[in-house]
Amino acid sequence: MKITFLGTGTSQGVPFIGCPCAVCTSPDPHDRRLRSSIWIETAQASIVIDTGPDFRYQALRAGIHKLDAVVFTHGHKDHTAGLDDVRAYNYHQQRPMEVYASLPTQDVLRREFSYVFADNPYPGIPQLNLHPIDGSPFDINGLQLQPIRTLHYKMEVFGFRIGDFTYITDANYISPQELDKARGSKVFVINALRHKEHISHYTLAEAMDIAREVGAEHTYFTHISHQLGLQLEVDSHLPEGMQLAYDGLSLHL
Repeated sequence: MKITFLGTGTSQGVPFIGCPCAVCTSPDPHDRRLRSSIWIETAQASIVIDTGPDFRYQALRAGIHKLDAVVFTHGHKDHTAGLDDVRAYNYHQQRPMEVYASLPTQDVLRREFSYVFADNPYPGIPQLNLHPIDGSPFDINGLQLQPIRTLHYKMEVFGFRIGDFTYITDANYISPQELDKARGSKVFVINALRHKEHISHYTLAEAMDIAREVGAEHTYFTHISHQLGLQLEVDSHLPEGMQLAYDGLSLHL
């Protein structure tokens, strides 16, 4: 299984024209963070978790020539806004895109992309097959996904355990029972927005505490804002086995 980080930033973490901060002006490509998303490939399956506003560019940059499904963690715009661009895969693959999302997230998709679900749809719009996610495991072309329920302030957000890999973004609370689902992972990914406390995201210190509980061989932090700082500087203070993820990072499990 190959995992590629398409994006590791947030809406607060995308380089912005004219911004004088150290991250926006950094010459290090590791600091150029687009909205958080990952691509998972096996011999049988190619899936993306979340399609943010940068999805089209991310897919072109990563060379995603085949895509079987999109899986959503939740319905916030920085994780859903690029869904329209699956229409290119509809055209080339000659089939609807399989989309997996919780019922509240499906409600968001139906509202934000109402033209996709119209009674008399316009030709060429995205074609989607919606599948509901709850806490039960599900399968995509032989790839087993175990949902992990987390809270993003008061909003439920799904993380996912896929084999030896666990991916959690946009969380600031995980119950002990749900965190148990991540234990035994070789690679653990969790959001770490910044150093200062936030109402709906883990800080770096909080994310490190969760990572220690999980005890994975390797932990990567994602959903990073400018306020967390530069990649090399932050990594230099992290313990062995923990580091910031970066756009384009690929892992093989």
